[in-house]
Amino acid sequence: MSLTSSVIKRRSRRQNSLFQIRWTRGLYLPIVLLIGWEILSHLRIFPPNLLPAPSIVVGTIRELALSGELFGHIGITLYRVALGFIIGSAIATVLGSLTGYSPLMQDLLDPLLQSLRNIPSLAWVPLFILWMGIYETSKISLIAVGVFFPVYLNLMSGIQGVDRKLVEVGKVYRFKGWKLIRRVFFPATLPAYIVGLRSGLGLGWMFVVAAEIMGSSQGLGFLLVDGQTTGRPTIILASIILFAILGKLTDTGLAVLGKHLLHWQDSYKLGIMNYEL
Repeated sequence: MSLTSSVIKRRSRRQNSLFQIRWTRGLYLPIVLLIGWEILSHLRIFPPNLLPAPSIVVGTIRELALSGELFGHIGITLYRVALGFIIGSAIATVLGSLTGYSPLMQDLLDPLLQSLRNIPSLAWVPLFILWMGIYETSKISLIAVGVFFPVYLNLMSGIQGVDRKLVEVGKVYRFKGWKLIRRVFFPATLPAYIVGLRSGLGLGWMFVVAAEIMGSSQGLGFLLVDGQTTGRPTIILASIILFAILGKLTDTGLAVLGKHLLHWQDSYKLGIMNYEL
């Protein structure tokens, strides 16, 4: 085994250990809050008909899972978020690239897009229902709108924030056109783009609630409304907890992908150095 491969394997083990330590730390506060919530519920400080104990909520989730109903709701919600995220981020990538690279396109497109960004999310709901009905198209379109703006803004600002010195160095090496974009702009813009994707995904999970409230018969948002209609706080809290878990898992997936793509960054290496110290 060469010295280089030995160093790489050692560094990989340290990176995995660092990830596990940070992931474990992130569980401390939720566990403390859940224990405190359980204790206060057993002491009857909170009315059980308004705020049931976590153990009861977990039991409700288990019942939904055993009946098979839960996985159908989770599946359709994941489908809506995934499709809305793909569509919204794809459009944002195209328009963000255009406005970032071209001052002319920025002058033409950005004022309108910035105006649309300030429209509250719920204001789109009646318009989308009028245009597309209460079917999947309107729900996915609403999620795509939520995803679009963070990705667009981060990508545009990331491109415009590329150090001009890097561009000049690229030109010295005769990088032009696509090669300049691939070798200079893409690596320099990638951190901001990943932040935009994570922010957009977070808003996608927020918008799916509004999307599923508007006439849906399936999904975690539907469970929220069903729990309110039938007066079952356990269903409401179970839906909220599942939203939190799924949102965190998908965000963690993007974060891990970002770490993999940005392994060359100084900040990434600094994290490893701090762990070693």
